[in-house]
Amino acid sequence: MAARDYGQYCGLTRALELVGERWALLIVRDLLVGPRRYGELAAGLPRIPSNILAARLKELQEAGVLRRAPRSRVVVYELTDYGRELEPVVLALGAWGFKAMGEPREEQIITPDSMTMALRTAFRPHVAAGLPPTAYAGRFGAAELLIRVDGANLDVARGDGPSDLAFAAGPGIHRLISGEIAPDRAIAAGVIEVLRGPHVLLGRFANTFHLAA
Repeated sequence: MAARDYGQYCGLTRALELVGERWALLIVRDLLVGPRRYGELAAGLPRIPSNILAARLKELQEAGVLRRAPRSRVVVYELTDYGRELEPVVLALGAWGFKAMGEPREEQIITPDSMTMALRTAFRPHVAAGLPPTAYAGRFGAAELLIRVDGANLDVARGDGPSDLAFAAGPGIHRLISGEIAPDRAIAAGVIEVLRGPHVLLGRFANTFHLAA
């Protein structure tokens, strides 16, 4: 159990005691994308000290948020059903924090799991439902994602693959998602580089994935 104890009988207080320690919700965020080995979690959170990662995993396991599970010859960490109930909370916090992100600092990176959850947060199924199925291959720094949108369904997987539009973008992708910069201007300004496919599909991407800043 986490050491933090607020001494109040309250649901929010209890939630913060379980997942309010530093790094805890980022571990949950990455596990919402899928089960991860210890080394994969460490690689996705490059600034977390090893002893803190081990401590958070133990605390979250004791709280019933995650469990250790054997997969072939390795052990992975995965969320329990109770842990997966945090998904709307994580998405809502991501949308709330998006409003205060500002400009990226030089040392800040985009990880595959962080971008996957950002896309889930920004996804507008009611808009996508009226658009043709589209596959996007996005390169966000070192993170490569294949983003498939079919009606109100979204699937995000690591790696490249057949796509209608392939593009590269850094942390400045938030300017497109927020609507701060229009798709054609984003291309002209070098915020987005279209690698293959018609440029007009970047407008479809911006309509499908949007968060007000």
